[in-house]
Amino acid sequence: MRSRVAASVVLAAGVLLGSTGCAFFVPQATQLPYEPSDGVSTTVGDIKVRNAMAITEDGTDVNLVMVVVNSGTKAQSVRFEYNFGDDAEGTAGVDHVDIAPGETISFGNGEDATHLVLDDADVALGSLMPVFVQYGNETGKQMLVPVLDNTLPGYSDLVPTITPLATPTPAAAQ
Repeated sequence: MRSRVAASVVLAAGVLLGSTGCAFFVPQATQLPYEPSDGVSTTVGDIKVRNAMAITEDGTDVNLVMVVVNSGTKAQSVRFEYNFGDDAEGTAGVDHVDIAPGETISFGNGEDATHLVLDDADVALGSLMPVFVQYGNETGKQMLVPVLDNTLPGYSDLVPTITPLATPTPAAAQ
């Protein structure tokens, strides 16, 4: 009788280990970080940049779409630096974004959103645009932001529109 009980316990342990043993050695797929959309993300200190993508129609004017989160306890001035072209003589640009502690800012997505429109960018559709993110004394990181167009329906309203400056009219001579 004891040998049957012992055999049953060994058999049950073998079945249990065989059916769940992989969980001990293989990481769970839900615990692996990934980009859930077409954009890319990075974290520099307390600043998190999420789902950054560049939307353009012709490669000249680019709408930088992203979400920036300050998870720290101090306000920060975040520097976004980009360089277009194949060499150091390409068009360079810098934007500074002030973000309060605990604040989340959405850029380029919707009428009420803040817009970072880069004009005269000269980037190719389908390429990766380097954007360097840095603030304070933190070591910055470079993101390779995908350059997309408005082919997908969700991106059709994200194409940048540059509002032309009003042309001054000459005053009438008196």
